[in-house]
Amino acid sequence: MPAQNPGQVAQLLLSLEAARKQDKGAKKRTYTCKKSTFNVAGTKNMTVDSWKFNDWDYKSKDLPTYARGLFTTRRKDGQAEIAVRGYDKFFNIDETNNTKWGNIENNTKGPYELSVKENGCIIFIAGLENDKLLVCSKHSTGVRDDVNVSHAQAGERWVERHVASVGKSSKDLARKLRELNVTAVGELCDDSFEEHVLAYDEAASGIYLHGLNYNLPQFATMSGERVHEFADEWGFKKAKFEVRDDIESVKSFLEGCAETGTWDGRETEGFVIRCQMSENGGPYSDWFFKYKFEEPYLMYRQWRECTKAVIAGKLPKIKKHEKITEEYLQFARRQFIRDPKLAREYNHNHGIIGMREAFLKERGLKGSEIIALETEEKKSGKETTKNVILAPVASLGCGKTTVALALVHLFGWGHVQNDNIPKQKNKPKKFAFEIASAMSEQPVVIADRNNHQRRERKQLMEDIFPVISDSQFVALHYVHEPKRDLLPSIKELTRKRVLDRGNNHQTIRAGTSSREEIIGIMDGFLARFEGIDTSRDPDEHFDHVIDLDVCASSRENLEAIVHALHDIYPLLVPEIPTPEDLDNAISAAMHDYEVQKDLSAGYSMPKKSGPSNQISPGKLSPPLLARKIEYFGISVPSSSITSTLQALFQNKSPEVAKFYNHLVNSRRIQPAFHVTLIHRASREDHKAIWDRYAKSYIDVLTKNPVSDPIATPPSLGPARVRLERLVWDNRIMTFVARILPAEGEVDELPCANAIAHITVGTASADVKPKESNDLLQRWVEVGSGVESGISEAEVTGVKVVEGVVGVTMTRGKY
Repeated sequence: MPAQNPGQVAQLLLSLEAARKQDKGAKKRTYTCKKSTFNVAGTKNMTVDSWKFNDWDYKSKDLPTYARGLFTTRRKDGQAEIAVRGYDKFFNIDETNNTKWGNIENNTKGPYELSVKENGCIIFIAGLENDKLLVCSKHSTGVRDDVNVSHAQAGERWVERHVASVGKSSKDLARKLRELNVTAVGELCDDSFEEHVLAYDEAASGIYLHGLNYNLPQFATMSGERVHEFADEWGFKKAKFEVRDDIESVKSFLEGCAETGTWDGRETEGFVIRCQMSENGGPYSDWFFKYKFEEPYLMYRQWRECTKAVIAGKLPKIKKHEKITEEYLQFARRQFIRDPKLAREYNHNHGIIGMREAFLKERGLKGSEIIALETEEKKSGKETTKNVILAPVASLGCGKTTVALALVHLFGWGHVQNDNIPKQKNKPKKFAFEIASAMSEQPVVIADRNNHQRRERKQLMEDIFPVISDSQFVALHYVHEPKRDLLPSIKELTRKRVLDRGNNHQTIRAGTSSREEIIGIMDGFLARFEGIDTSRDPDEHFDHVIDLDVCASSRENLEAIVHALHDIYPLLVPEIPTPEDLDNAISAAMHDYEVQKDLSAGYSMPKKSGPSNQISPGKLSPPLLARKIEYFGISVPSSSITSTLQALFQNKSPEVAKFYNHLVNSRRIQPAFHVTLIHRASREDHKAIWDRYAKSYIDVLTKNPVSDPIATPPSLGPARVRLERLVWDNRIMTFVARILPAEGEVDELPCANAIAHITVGTASADVKPKESNDLLQRWVEVGSGVESGISEAEVTGVKVVEGVVGVTMTRGKY
């Protein structure tokens, strides 16, 4: 059996210490190592050191070790040794270059062992000198001050129970592990200690042994069969595993299980696949990757996180499964109201599974059945058919415009290219405006801009959502991270692409600018590049993310995008184009494309003079412009409305605040607020009111003409609005308002609506703001209450907000 080599262990420790200290004068590393020292209970002065890297560091190519869970110690004679050795960090499918299916197929060999990914916390068990058993969690051991019972303590108790069940002791186990020079790796699954997502009853609880790793710097582990033999010998539970000889059968098996999120009749997180891999033609060595089932595990985790947010009085973030999650949260709120103790226990990870199982029992469905029903709903034609925005997240030379033009060639979709917009004030808003305009004609629009920083993506979403609230954003994410590993090849390839294309670009003129200038611009983009992170704002609002390889050809990335969109939006991409179609699309994109303008000189090229079919708004007379008014209204500050809403619902029960929370979570609260005085649709019925405001508009514009009255319409004077009451049902929410003249004025401001109001938000894009009139009419007639389905809340005190009378113009050419 492999023994530890003192020289190799010493070299490993030197490397770890160097990574921890970051010596002055040495080249700065992109990773750091944290060392923590723990006393070994029941010994005299024996300690172990835990070595830990950040999760994202494990994607770097030059770490001293990739062991996730590594403890070292010194023997009585002073010799350093590895006490505990966890698995090398392993990644999910497509998470790294090595775990892409193509590379797995080319670089690995069987047999492939597929073990069920148990849902608990990892436990390491090893033997020290003098038959001392060491039990650790991933990065600590022994007693912890911040919890009553640590994971290591709970694990140690279970080890004692397991070995006792076969008539052995912890000392016996320590002696055997030290003799073999291995660490036993298991999953502690015990809902009485700590619940995770998937349930384990008392009979199923315990430590599931799934690995025996040699205590060596390089990763080496025993076969699943040998692990099962060891588990039987020492009384541990066994993690089930399947064996496949070829990667195609592995892939087929995993995809089949992923359809339901189950295996062997039980819901599970997924599988860990153990095999051997050869890197760059070198010798084969033990290597793991994982295949995580997204559902129903992710849905369960969302339920858990949203429930904890509700308990904390925060707004839950619902990213997927909106309808069923809302129903679950209502169920959970009812349970907490009946028994407040449940909420306290839930926060301490107890009762999570019981709550979920009770909800599923009430619904009469399994989690996998809910996912299947949602999938069927999408297949039945309820999925998206319009308002999809494809947003590249790229740097210069990635090929985003080539791919965009190829998509236009294939599907005829809209394409707005930021580089074709001359530099101007509020250019980002102009970009968003052009996208919104294109979406009125095309179901899919490509927002062709680098969008390489979060602030750019945030601006795009914030400018689009208020105009088209049901927009769906899909990121075409050209992966640049980890930069330490990927940037060298990205720089080499993208520089070649940009320099070779010469002047065939609006703003980067490689044919006339110096090489150093171009490279400087490109390096700036790469330094600023912020990859997609769906766990934070604004990237959490992307509906889908399609990862692309910068170093792949545009043809390869086009094919990847088309396949992904076919899966996501089958009505928009009902059939996958043939390889010949894809080739022709790339050819058309590369050879038929002509740069519209040279905008490299500060984006300041003057527009060509010539006749135009469109009249400048500034040249239209005020009476003609008055005919283009959509409505007159009083605009009020958004902060005044949102702060009043927050105050109204701050101490309300979850049941009362349900619709308000829905509006907040689904971004259905209006981005701006106003009282409509009169809409053009009512001008015949209320001619006197319309004529009064129209005359005021004409008078103001005649006395104080502006260059562009469409973009910057004139103010017709100040006004005040009193917020009296909030009224809502399950479709729309609105403030009942009273219109007051401006301070010091006596003239009333007439309103054509029966009840002046400010619409707060609607349940969905299908509900139009004008339904506020219908809601308030019903409220006057039947009042609020359970029977009417209408709720109301009085605005306490006298809440008066200052506003401005103005106009909103109709869209279209003038």
